[in-house]
Amino acid sequence: MVRKRVIPCLLIQDRGLVKTVKFKDPKYVGDPINAIRIFNEKEVDELVLLDIEASRLNREPNYELIAEVAGECFMPICYGGGIKTLDHAERIFKLGIEKISINTAAFANLALIRQIADKFGSQSVVGSMDCRKGFWGGYSVYSDNGMKDTKRSPVDWAQALEAAGVGEIFLNSVDRDGTQKGFDTALVESVVSQVHVPVIACGGAGSMADLTDLFDRTGVSAVAAGSLFVFHGKHRAVLISYPDINKLNAG
Repeated sequence: MVRKRVIPCLLIQDRGLVKTVKFKDPKYVGDPINAIRIFNEKEVDELVLLDIEASRLNREPNYELIAEVAGECFMPICYGGGIKTLDHAERIFKLGIEKISINTAAFANLALIRQIADKFGSQSVVGSMDCRKGFWGGYSVYSDNGMKDTKRSPVDWAQALEAAGVGEIFLNSVDRDGTQKGFDTALVESVVSQVHVPVIACGGAGSMADLTDLFDRTGVSAVAAGSLFVFHGKHRAVLISYPDINKLNAG
């Protein structure tokens, strides 16, 4: 049986750990290094770290913070945010990061993915896509931290990313982000069924039941979550946690 992967997704803004709801109103929830130390203790399999302002501010990745994170983290990390060139990617890999996530930059230069994959391997490149559901029920992929409608459908763009050379796809639902109301199963299944690379679904996890339900109902390879592992209780008090994955995989 293929092991089910459950991945904490941490959002970074100005060196702080934040959480958003539908990609809006970032709330400071602590120091990312402290969170990583807790996840180390809980023996998390891997981690996704996304700088949500790098691309919006048109700046390079924060290499100093990335180096600090890589030095503290015992598990593999996927980093995303501000990566626009092969040089950016190379610098990040040299700091000890195992995977990088390409999102907005792919719309301007899809060939960047092939360049990185050819040099470092497809397993090191994750194609990230942020999706919204439109008024008439159709989905569209958004760039620039969920601000710009690219007019591309999730399936169309996922297939383009796969053809460009990504080893995985990180599928994020903007509408479900931070809501803890469950995954958009229809969105996830529509993409998973049309690509041959693993898909990581993110956006909406509110309980372990949401995770198991998505694994049971789709062919998704992994799920990622932020609020589920950062907040506790109806008042959303900050408390870093992580489930017993052995129980999930035994189910």
